[in-house]
Amino acid sequence: MKKAFGSILTLVLTLLPGLAIAETLDTPNFKVEITTQCQEGVVGCDKVIYQGTNKRTGKSLKLSGKQIMSLCADGVTPCHSLGYEFRNGRYVYIVSEDGRLSVSEDKKVIVNELGTWK
Repeated sequence: MKKAFGSILTLVLTLLPGLAIAETLDTPNFKVEITTQCQEGVVGCDKVIYQGTNKRTGKSLKLSGKQIMSLCADGVTPCHSLGYEFRNGRYVYIVSEDGRLSVSEDKKVIVNELGTWK
């Protein structure tokens, strides 16, 4: 039964390109949902959505961005995900794999919070 379920799941994932996968980062002041819109297993996804909500004001922001990857020893092949990057005019939003939300305006950090992935 387990093997049959695994085969069915693999078939479904193959037939649903662009399957969205969402994760939520909860920091002291923000709730951020990151949704990757690439198939499972795609390295360096460039179709990622940031949906951030300020817990104090209730205001939210939706941005498109990409996954940030470190390179392997050959300097070419992507090896490990570092997190995600989103741009909004002069603002750069970085959400790291270790749960850090960093927002910079013209290279000046204006938000730097550590949170928990849920």
